[in-house]
Amino acid sequence: MTELPTGTVTFLFTDMEGSTGLVGRLGDAYGNVIADLRRLLRAAIEGSNGHEIDQRGDELFAVFQRTRDSVEAALRIQRELAEHEWPENGTVRLRIGIHTGEPILGESGYEGLDVHRVARICSAGHGGQVLLSQTTRNLLESGQVPEAEFQDLGEHELRGLPRPERLFQLVAPGLDAEFPALRTVSTARATDGSATAEGKGLRVVLADDSVLLREGIARLLTESGFDVVGQSGDPDDLMLKVRSYSPDVAIVDIRMPPTQTDEGLRAAQEIRESHPEVGVLVLSQYVEPAYAMELLAESAEGVGYLLKDRVSDVEEFAAAVRRVAEGGSALDPALVTQLVGRRRQHDPIEELTAREREVLEAMAEGRSNQAIGERLFITPRAVEKHITSIFGKLRLPQAVEDHRRVLAVLAYLRA
Repeated sequence: MTELPTGTVTFLFTDMEGSTGLVGRLGDAYGNVIADLRRLLRAAIEGSNGHEIDQRGDELFAVFQRTRDSVEAALRIQRELAEHEWPENGTVRLRIGIHTGEPILGESGYEGLDVHRVARICSAGHGGQVLLSQTTRNLLESGQVPEAEFQDLGEHELRGLPRPERLFQLVAPGLDAEFPALRTVSTARATDGSATAEGKGLRVVLADDSVLLREGIARLLTESGFDVVGQSGDPDDLMLKVRSYSPDVAIVDIRMPPTQTDEGLRAAQEIRESHPEVGVLVLSQYVEPAYAMELLAESAEGVGYLLKDRVSDVEEFAAAVRRVAEGGSALDPALVTQLVGRRRQHDPIEELTAREREVLEAMAEGRSNQAIGERLFITPRAVEKHITSIFGKLRLPQAVEDHRRVLAVLAYLRA
């Protein structure tokens, strides 16, 4: 790899809008679309003196020594995407984020908050849109990028960042100028009754014998865009609601009437056996590893275990519900810490570095590579290297899907 620039650099991050739907429409032809997209992106980046850092699926991460080169690359990418002949029903639209900072360049690539920041800026945009941070905008002199203007979109709170970020939209001939509201934390917290992106279209059945807690969770979910189609106070009524409404996910308290022991857990297991298409997220007042392992005995697909205290972090809770509804997993960090922290004779976990343990715990929570990178402020490529090392030390086969990785890790921990 060409030596990467250091000091003040500008990151460019791209992500495809609607990639899941595109896969469904194109089938096997999706591979050709991705190949065309990668060639286009790499040509634009290299032609603007940039360096590719990482590439995963429809995402690409690049760095530039000169700020204006990054903007010129973004312009070229969006214009060529619009002109390219894509298959019918296969038009590609990318969101692009640009941010300038002084990251750390370690052995595994760039590290630090600037990596996280550019990814969050990108995710706030829409297909065809180019967003810049205020730091990047301040470094661009008037006329430095011919025909380009920068529309001030104001300050926005981006998930995971310590303070609001002032964002600017790149405006130039050949680029769309009008887009919906940015996909930010403030948008997700909208109180005008509109559904948010967090849970739009996902149906939820909720079971807890505490009416106050149940109603509170239902309200939080509704405000996050979920459709709460049924509420129950006991296991029998919960099963009736699941059969009647065919929800995407059932949220169940472990301890329910009549004995307040494990009735909720039994109902959750019955849902998993009789309605495998329904995700199950159980809530518990305390960390109970034995119950969690019982729930995860067969598979970690579409299952979650969270402490009730996590509900107070609305965004994280909504993300966990959505992840389970979509077939992923969501395990409480406190539970994962206990599982990972167990000791056995000749325990291979002792061979892991501190960073690898952090990555392992995040994997077991159900986090994707991108989410792990954002949490630890490292690049996706660095995450991949750590995961490869972890699987090697634990003698576990690598797996592509996040919930498969969780299952492999938990299977090892149960051994």
